[in-house]
Amino acid sequence: MPEHDPTGIELARLIARNAQGGPATPRPAKSAKPAKARKPARQRAAGDPQPLGEALDELIERSGWSTEVNLQHLLGRWADLVGPTNAEHSRPEGFANQVLQVRTDSTAWATNLRLLAPSIVARLNDQLGDATVLRIVVKGPDAPSWKHGIRSVRDGRGPRDTYG
Repeated sequence: MPEHDPTGIELARLIARNAQGGPATPRPAKSAKPAKARKPARQRAAGDPQPLGEALDELIERSGWSTEVNLQHLLGRWADLVGPTNAEHSRPEGFANQVLQVRTDSTAWATNLRLLAPSIVARLNDQLGDATVLRIVVKGPDAPSWKHGIRSVRDGRGPRDTYG
């Protein structure tokens, strides 16, 4: 029996895969073959129960969430996209206006991911469709506030440390 996942991440991934009409197990990366057309949902009488996967699929399609759901599914496999070492030191933070925002542990890891950004964008667009992600903005760690106390300099340059 598998361990209980208190965060529910695995359940969310399973629901996303089922909603996309995919298998319940992780699928390999897509090949260059064109996608197959989905079978239309079979007609049901009013009040008949509907499988959860079909209901979610219809809701996602009607609401226009397919790109977001597919993107979140791929970002759930961040380590597969950037490699396990890079994934340990970075995490996707948000996606808006076709721009993916990524936060890293240090400026060194931010520089490394900035070099990988074009290939990550290409992989994401290969699986999501062209121009879904236009660019990646990589940020280093948040800098702490150094403006404490009555003797702090208001517009001074502050410490020159590695805050990205």
